[in-house]
Amino acid sequence: MTYELPLVLTFSASDPTAGAGMQADLLTVSAMGAHALTVLTGMTAQNTSGVSRFEPCSADWVQAQVDCLMLDAPRIRAIKAGVLGSVDNLRVLVNVVNQCAQAPLVLDPVMASGRGDALGMPVVFDTMKAELFPHVTLLTPNWPEAKALTGKRTAPSAAKYLLDLGCKAVLIKGEHVKSDNVVNRLYLASGETFDFPCERLPGQYHGSGCTLASACAAALAQGMDLADAVELALGFTWSSLQRALKVGKGQLIPDRMHLMHEMSQLMNMEGIAP
Repeated sequence: MTYELPLVLTFSASDPTAGAGMQADLLTVSAMGAHALTVLTGMTAQNTSGVSRFEPCSADWVQAQVDCLMLDAPRIRAIKAGVLGSVDNLRVLVNVVNQCAQAPLVLDPVMASGRGDALGMPVVFDTMKAELFPHVTLLTPNWPEAKALTGKRTAPSAAKYLLDLGCKAVLIKGEHVKSDNVVNRLYLASGETFDFPCERLPGQYHGSGCTLASACAAALAQGMDLADAVELALGFTWSSLQRALKVGKGQLIPDRMHLMHEMSQLMNMEGIAP
């Protein structure tokens, strides 16, 4: 018996810890009931305590991956992009988005790792604003990223700036804002806003942004409208962080497969599995 899962095309760098990057995309999209097609944009040498080396893939390698995938004529339902590494890689993505015009694009504008390690040059983000933002369905910056991209001092003014550049929606994440609870706010080009508050968790996490953006893309790939997709993705991400894994000496890694693990435990308790 065969069946189809919606396809999500991802552009991201690798992470040997599987906390962030391509590995996080793959785990999240799978857990959310879709299938990830992965284009590698860069390589990192890192662990849960920091990044020691980052090297972007050459644009011809990124293009070669895309060309091979497209020869299979896959029906791409959504695209998720994270670290791109270079302007040339960014332009490969722009061409793909134009080819897959019906597929929503979720962009996580990763400027640095969660520990502050730089993962892109200023020229990449300047080009991103000029050439990629007009194609973005959902932009998912945290507040430091939104502030750096816009130079604005408030989330509403930053969101307006980003929407004016062409993004259809902006989700500004609130984990870096000092407050008892985290409030994530979705701004739409129509002027509507949606607040998604959640309990602040105590740990430091590696890959939460990748998880959220990939979960949004997977939900959109299954036909959900934007606000519902964001709400589902935020809930999935929070649950993954709540059940985070201690893999090394540094930050915790989200457990994207927590639903499967809990089902396995339940089956063991019921005597269904050995």
